[in-house]
Amino acid sequence: MNDLAPLLTPEGRALLDEVHGTDPAHELAVATRLRREHPAELVSAALGQARLRQRAVAKFGAEDARRMFFTPNGVEQSTRASVAAYRARRFAELGVTSVADLCCGIGGDAIALARAGIRVLAVDRDPLTAAAARANADALGLAELIEVRQADVTEVDTAGWDAVFVDPARRGGRGRVFDPEAYSPPLSWAVGAARTAPRAAALKVAPGIPHEAVPGDAEAEWISDGGDVKEAVLWFGTGEAAGPGAVRATLLPGPRTLLSRGLPDPAVRPPGRYLYEPDGAVIRAHLVAEVARDLGGGLIDATIAYVTADEHRPTPYATAYEITDRLPFNAKKLKALLRERRIGTLTVKKRGSAVEPEELRRRVLPKPHGTGSVTVFLTRVDGAPAMLLGHPVR
Repeated sequence: MNDLAPLLTPEGRALLDEVHGTDPAHELAVATRLRREHPAELVSAALGQARLRQRAVAKFGAEDARRMFFTPNGVEQSTRASVAAYRARRFAELGVTSVADLCCGIGGDAIALARAGIRVLAVDRDPLTAAAARANADALGLAELIEVRQADVTEVDTAGWDAVFVDPARRGGRGRVFDPEAYSPPLSWAVGAARTAPRAAALKVAPGIPHEAVPGDAEAEWISDGGDVKEAVLWFGTGEAAGPGAVRATLLPGPRTLLSRGLPDPAVRPPGRYLYEPDGAVIRAHLVAEVARDLGGGLIDATIAYVTADEHRPTPYATAYEITDRLPFNAKKLKALLRERRIGTLTVKKRGSAVEPEELRRRVLPKPHGTGSVTVFLTRVDGAPAMLLGHPVR
């Protein structure tokens, strides 16, 4: 079904309530029963929507996901609610009262903006996607703050709106698009739209965007949520506190934000008692030097984003491990050591190593030897392949 309208009818809504939480294993039996009283196409659409809502819980939470309407692409590509809420707060703190949300998708960011008290023009060129955004504004009681328009964003006049938010499509027929000029619309168009915004603008881009592709008049922010890097955002009009050329890494929940101080690369030094694994947003933002300086540490290798130090200093921007062993890479020695220490749980992390963690785990610990646990880092130490063994600092 390429139309949400039947699901928005009283019959469709009642059917959605009835199929909520249907176990996939029982779906065929449920469909067979419901088709005795409802059109087959409507039953299929309701069950399909129920599956999408189950997938959406991870991003939107159970309460919102149960009421919202989704498309397959909408679930996959929409902003996680916690990230959207953080961005909406930033807009509000900048004094923004209205935003033109271009390429709005199913409305995740528009919802967060409206909940922050900001009036939103939500625009998407796909009719079904725009219909989902409209239905979601309605379902969550935000229709008075969100105007949804089905249109080509490049043809929309954003005059009269304080700010612009653009979330270009970063997937094509062959999967993810890595060239910012291959976004739809291209990054250059989005930057032009951002520069015309009266108060502020934000452009959502892929976390892997090359730093050299960031415009000189933009602030670049990398955001992680629960340790997973979710996106990068280019901000315009944020004022002197950060402003053009600034780089930041923001960690959610929190938020906790690390700003660039323009530090040189940290020195390389031998592994100390502690190894720190910086958050992915810190690494993407090229702020490992700031973390190393705050920890009084250095790098184990000039090309590896692991920081080492002799003392433990708590930091929200990196996970600390106490290192117990440093060995040249040798799977046989590792296997013997795990047996000797009666290890039952092995966590393998790698950076700068061609070895696949799962393959190594199968080779060196085919079955548990006991109840002990250890983390093994496959990496390089001053250019040489190495294994560092340790435990997370609690």
